[in-house]
Amino acid sequence: MARPRTPKGRARRVHERLADEYPEAECELDHDSPFQLLIATILSAQATDVGVNKATPGLFAAYPDASSLAEANLEDVEKLIGSLGLFRNKAKNIVGCAQQLLERHDGEVPTSMKDLSALSGVGRKTANVVRSVALGLPGLPVDTHVLRLSHLLQLTELTDPVKVELELNPMVPAAERGTFSLRMILHGRRVCVARRPNCEDCVLNDFCPSSTI
Repeated sequence: MARPRTPKGRARRVHERLADEYPEAECELDHDSPFQLLIATILSAQATDVGVNKATPGLFAAYPDASSLAEANLEDVEKLIGSLGLFRNKAKNIVGCAQQLLERHDGEVPTSMKDLSALSGVGRKTANVVRSVALGLPGLPVDTHVLRLSHLLQLTELTDPVKVELELNPMVPAAERGTFSLRMILHGRRVCVARRPNCEDCVLNDFCPSSTI
């Protein structure tokens, strides 16, 4: 099979190969509702999914919805998420976010990018995670793995995550942007790791411009 010569062609091939490699790709943040995923994703900034998943059971047991979290005492929330980095700032963000959900959206998680990204602690990446995973809407979260792999695969030369997202969007069918991102993240964690990419075991090594094979 001929090597794809354009970023769009490489993105299509990446999408096909990773779909075969990770057919059951799912978000690794534990959640039972769009609200819980929203809060968990806010907490995941500069933290691992494993670490967040250890903190959220107690948090969600105490505050299962926006109305309960909106009335929470900050010190109580800080204790529940104290194992996470920047926990004080994150406590303010998630309580503020819950209050805004009540004030602006009757306690429900909004669907639009504009409304989501206006919430405390929520940027485009978090909004895209919630849209694609919990709401079934188009969204391509660009985290460090997606950004790094996009450069290695020469899908983009841009470095700003928002600009990278907007450049990648037309390369992937709208309904599949979320799973594309999830599979890129899994591949970045399991095979194309930052410190030492395992090109020998990579299903993309026959056309990846950065492959050492």
